[in-house]
Amino acid sequence: MYYSNGNYEAFADAKKPEGVDKKSAYIIGSGLAGLAAAVFLVRDAKMVGDKIHILEELDVAGGSLDGTKRPHAGFVVRGGREMENHFECLWDMYRSIPSLRIPGASYLDEYYWLDKEDPNSSNCRLIHQRGNEVASDGLYQLGPAAKEIIKLIMTPEEEIQGKTIEEYFSPEFFKTNFWTYWSTMFAFEKWHSLAEMRRYCMRFIHHIDGLPDFSALKFNKYDQYDSMVKPVLKYLKDYGVKFEKNTHVENIIVDHEGKEKIAQKIIIEHKGKQRKIPLTRDDIVFVTNGSITESSTYGNQNTPAPITHAKGSSWKLWENLAKQDSEFGHPEVFCENIPDRSWFVSATTTLKNKKLAPYFERLTKRSLYDGKVNTGGIITITDSNWMLSFTIHRQPHFPSQNPDEIVVWIYALYSDTEGNYIKKRIVDCTGQEIAEELLYHLGVPESEIVEMSSEENMNTVPVYMPYITSYFMPRHDGDRPAVVPKGSVNLAFIGNFAESPTRDTVFTTEYSVRTAMESVYTLLNVDRGVPEVWDSIYDIRQLLRAMYYMSDKRKLADQDMKLPEKLAVRTGLRKIKKTWVAELLKEANLI
Repeated sequence: MYYSNGNYEAFADAKKPEGVDKKSAYIIGSGLAGLAAAVFLVRDAKMVGDKIHILEELDVAGGSLDGTKRPHAGFVVRGGREMENHFECLWDMYRSIPSLRIPGASYLDEYYWLDKEDPNSSNCRLIHQRGNEVASDGLYQLGPAAKEIIKLIMTPEEEIQGKTIEEYFSPEFFKTNFWTYWSTMFAFEKWHSLAEMRRYCMRFIHHIDGLPDFSALKFNKYDQYDSMVKPVLKYLKDYGVKFEKNTHVENIIVDHEGKEKIAQKIIIEHKGKQRKIPLTRDDIVFVTNGSITESSTYGNQNTPAPITHAKGSSWKLWENLAKQDSEFGHPEVFCENIPDRSWFVSATTTLKNKKLAPYFERLTKRSLYDGKVNTGGIITITDSNWMLSFTIHRQPHFPSQNPDEIVVWIYALYSDTEGNYIKKRIVDCTGQEIAEELLYHLGVPESEIVEMSSEENMNTVPVYMPYITSYFMPRHDGDRPAVVPKGSVNLAFIGNFAESPTRDTVFTTEYSVRTAMESVYTLLNVDRGVPEVWDSIYDIRQLLRAMYYMSDKRKLADQDMKLPEKLAVRTGLRKIKKTWVAELLKEANLI
C-alpha cells in the first residue's frame, strides 16, 4: 500500500490483484467503514461479491449513519455528519456508487450538484438572552491566544500524547468565540485529546474562514441513512455481497506463528446459537473495533432515554482481541472513565405547528419550508447551562416526512448541569422537557412553552449514547491498533478506533473510508495509490490566510504584538515590498 496525490491515479482503475480468486472476506460491522471495505473489495480488489460476508449485530446496516422513524416515538437521528470537498477517500468511493435519485449519475454527482444549487452557509451561529444573536458572532476573539494554537501545531505529536486540551491552553482561550465554535461544532470538550485537536487544526486549516458561518461544510439532501447508506447497500447487493444481520461476533482467535499474526477462527452468536467460522490465510477479516453509537437507548415525548454503560458486541470483541496481543490496542482507554459532564444525549424534534417557525426563522433568515439550507449547521446557545445546540437541515429531512413537518436535531455538550428553565440534567429529561428548554432559549413566552412543546405541536425523541465522545479520549501511541498490525497476514482494523498511518482526523466519514481503503489495499495488494490527506497545512497561502482570519481580519501591522515585534514587521515589509512574498501577503489581505 502506498499514497498518491493529484488526479493521475485518482481516475485510474487497478488491475486485478494476483490470487484474489482464492480469497474471501469477513467484515465485522456494517457501518460506513465496513461498507466501504466491501466496496473497495469489489471495485478495486475485483473480489467476487458472494465471497464477501458482512456480519452485523443489529437488524439494520449503516452503523452511526442512521435516520429512521421509530414506532410509537417519531423521527430520530442520533447525530449528523459534516463533510467537505477534501474528503479524498470518501469521494473516491462515492464516484462509483450510482445515485438512487438521478438516473445515470453517481452519488458524488448528486451530492455535487446539490451543493452547487444550494451551497451551505449559516446566517447565525451564536445566540444568547433567549434567542438574540451574540453581537460578536463571526469574530474569533483569539487575540494573544492565537499564538497558543500556532505553538500547538508546531509541537510534535509525540510530545503531547495523553495530554488534555485543558492542560495546554490558557483560561483566556476558553473564553473566546473560537473555542465556542470549535467545541460545539466538533464536540470537543476540555478533557479531550490535545493530540486530536492538533490534528484537526492542521487537517482543516483551509477552512479557517468558514468555521463561523459553516460555508466550509457540505450536507446530504436527506438523513444519513437514506442519503449515504442506501446507495451503497444497493451497490453491494447488486454484486452479491452477503449480509448476516443480528449476528454478534464474540471473538476472533488469532494464532501467532513466528512474527506472523493469522486470524484462525471467528466465533459468532446468532439467534441464541454459537457458531465457529474456520479461517485460512486466504480468509481476510476486517474488524470494526469499538463504536460511538453502540448501546444507544431511546426515550420518547414522555420518557427519558435510559442511562446505560453497557458494552455491545464491538467493544466486547475489541476487548477479547486486545487480550491476545498488545498490538491490538487498549479499548479501556476509550470506553472507561468517560466524565459525567460529557455529551451523552441528542434529541430529534419534529415541528408540527407553523406557529413555531418564526422563532427559528428570525435566526436562519430563511423559510423553513422552501427545501433549501436552513441553519447551515448548528446554532449554539452560549448562555445555556447545557451548552445546547440545534440544527435544521434541508427539509424534508426524511423522504417520508409530511410537507408541513420540520425535523430539528438538538444536542447538549454538558450532561451534568441543570437546565436554565428545566431544573434537571438533560440525561434525566423527557423529550418534552428537552423541547421546553429549547423553546425557552428561543424566546417563546413562558406562558406558551408547555403548550407549544406538547406532542401535538412538536414531538421530541431523546437518545442516550454512552460512548458518543469516546473517539476524543486522550490517548497514546498503541492505544488504537494499526489498520494492519505489524505481522498481520489476514486481519485488519477499520473505523475511527483504528490508527491510520496518516495525519487524518477521527469523528469523520473520511476516516472510516480511509481506513477501509488502506486495509483492503494492504492485505489484497491492490496496486493503486490511496489518496493522501489534503496538504493544506503545507501550503504557505493557507497559512497566511489562517493568520488573517485568526486575527479577526486584521492587517499584519495591526495585529496584537509587542512594540519590538511591530518594528521588526515594518522593517521586514519594507524589505519584501517588491517580491513574491509581498504578493502572497497581499493575496491573504495581510498587507
